[in-house]
Amino acid sequence: MGKKAIPVLAWFIPIAPLALAFAIYFGEFQSSSFLFLNQLARLLPDTLWAWLTFLGNGWGVFALAFPLLLLAPRAFSAAVFAGVISALTSPPLKNYFDLPRPAGVLTDGSFYRLGEPLLHNAFPSGHTLTAFAIATALYFSCDQKKRVPMLLLFVIAALVGLSRSAIGAHWLTDVLGGAGFGMWCGMLGALLSYGIPEKYLSLQGAWLRILAIGGVAAIYAHLTQIMDHQLNQPLQYASVVILLITLVLFIKAQFNKSPTRSE
Repeated sequence: MGKKAIPVLAWFIPIAPLALAFAIYFGEFQSSSFLFLNQLARLLPDTLWAWLTFLGNGWGVFALAFPLLLLAPRAFSAAVFAGVISALTSPPLKNYFDLPRPAGVLTDGSFYRLGEPLLHNAFPSGHTLTAFAIATALYFSCDQKKRVPMLLLFVIAALVGLSRSAIGAHWLTDVLGGAGFGMWCGMLGALLSYGIPEKYLSLQGAWLRILAIGGVAAIYAHLTQIMDHQLNQPLQYASVVILLITLVLFIKAQFNKSPTRSE
């Protein structure tokens, strides 16, 4: 993996959504931008927005990306690193800015809300941060010649962010902040994945076995928690199936005579 896999200019891209969030907040467009998106989103069903929110849940996106353990272990490692970094980054940022959410400011009934009201720790949106972190990590961990189709990941991440306003959980500024910080987390995750020697990416190597144990933890999480909303339970069950199938194939690979190495 070349040292120029992440162009220098890419590190400046996250400044754009952060600057826009700054402009909206101090330009006093916080409420109007949120209400516009919140009402516009009513054109689509709640299930869609709940499922998109699921893609920003750490355990949810881990499960959906889990087959990469077999197909693209370096990319999966980058996503895991990015997810861990985003999980460590989000709480301190939320506590530092300590901003109220829409339900803590706007009159109840003046906007649409799905689920229990959330009042505090608005900025940045943790789900958006996670979604952009994973999208960025996957994008920069793949070969530079294959990155164009991967841009779709950023469209999905943006929809995850939009879902947070659609269900009344976050301001647009929170979403933009999550996108900016998330991209930085994703680039750091990709950088960490570059440092993994090829020999450790064997399906019979200790590193991937550690990641596989995470799959067991994810199954437990999906079976014992409601992830964001009841509407997401079908996705949780589907995620368990994905995790189980991947783990079965991974265990089977442990008995192969020669280890399979990643490309």
